[in-house]
Amino acid sequence: MPDLCVYFQVHQPKRLLPCELQKGRTFREREDVGMNTEILNAVAENCYLPVNRMFRELINEHGGRFSFALSISGTAIEQMERYRPDVLDSFRELVAAGNVELLAETYHHSLAFAISNREFERQVEAHLEVLETVFHIRPRVFRNSELIYDDSIAARAETMGFDGVLAEGLESNLKGASPNFLYRAPHTARIKTLLRHTPLSDDIGFRFSDPSWIDHPLTAPKFADWMAHCPGDLVNLFMGYEAIGQHQKTGTGIFRFWQALPEAVIEAGLQWVTPSEAVDLYRASRDYACEKATSWTDGEHDLSAWMGNEMQQEAIAAVMSLERDALASGDPVAIHNWAGMLASNHFHWMSTKGRIGSSSHSPLIPYPTPRDAFERYMCALEALRDEIPSAAPRGNR
Repeated sequence: MPDLCVYFQVHQPKRLLPCELQKGRTFREREDVGMNTEILNAVAENCYLPVNRMFRELINEHGGRFSFALSISGTAIEQMERYRPDVLDSFRELVAAGNVELLAETYHHSLAFAISNREFERQVEAHLEVLETVFHIRPRVFRNSELIYDDSIAARAETMGFDGVLAEGLESNLKGASPNFLYRAPHTARIKTLLRHTPLSDDIGFRFSDPSWIDHPLTAPKFADWMAHCPGDLVNLFMGYEAIGQHQKTGTGIFRFWQALPEAVIEAGLQWVTPSEAVDLYRASRDYACEKATSWTDGEHDLSAWMGNEMQQEAIAAVMSLERDALASGDPVAIHNWAGMLASNHFHWMSTKGRIGSSSHSPLIPYPTPRDAFERYMCALEALRDEIPSAAPRGNR
């Protein structure tokens, strides 16, 4: 029987004020603090605090037999420190309980991988530093923003010293093979790729509360039985943490499901493993070539949700035009502010792909239209440009 490997994404983006409210403000004052705190408070009460409490109890109840992984972005940690330190303490207590592995990513949950190798590596190092400071842990496994992956990302992660990297298990790349094995990327020597089992992950993350779904209601014993009959070495279930309590509300039975799942999995004869444990247990028995970048977002599972239209492309070009000046300034505040503008959410909110709210993997849309997202972003970028010591105003470049 395969092992079960679960990873949750924890991320809170920084949202921006409308352009008319940004006028006359510094860059940092253009963040919509009201919206950020309102959303964080809601997610904290519906998801973070009760789910952390539930998982601590399950870890204590099952000891070393129940484990999972978290990827907590630097911006999520920042917002918790600033607005909800009790929530950050709750995550500290959860990690300290044991059997919770932390994964590495880019600090700002950014698109740096696609536009600047130097910035990509700088943000990964910044994320490692904050995890060591807050949790006293240095991860061995890397997952990129929105599970974006290709052969070059695997190679970069290996060069940076990681033992494993996470990716979406796409049929177009698997060509009939099962995602339930560890894979080897081309031109890598030792790093192992763990592939997300898309249907089973989405059964919990998105279909769980759908009464029209043929398998509704989903119970823990039923789900454990499905996994027990899967071929391969391990089933990787990757999803957002907010699937529990925030997107799938308490009334759907999602908490009862997770409370029962550890024991159901054990009774079915499977064991829980973390990504690094899977890397240690299994060899990369097969090759997984991924020349074009893939993600866990949209039906296309590509980068078009972030880089597919003219607004997104103009915004990316504008922010990247500031890279040299921001880094050359040596000003840590200016560098941090600039790097935060590479966060994937800013560009995702500009997407016009069928109004991305129809995508099961899209974050909540905080702005009325993609055009509004673009305008807020460009207004904030102008303020940032003025505050970078060596950057000239846009019209003078």
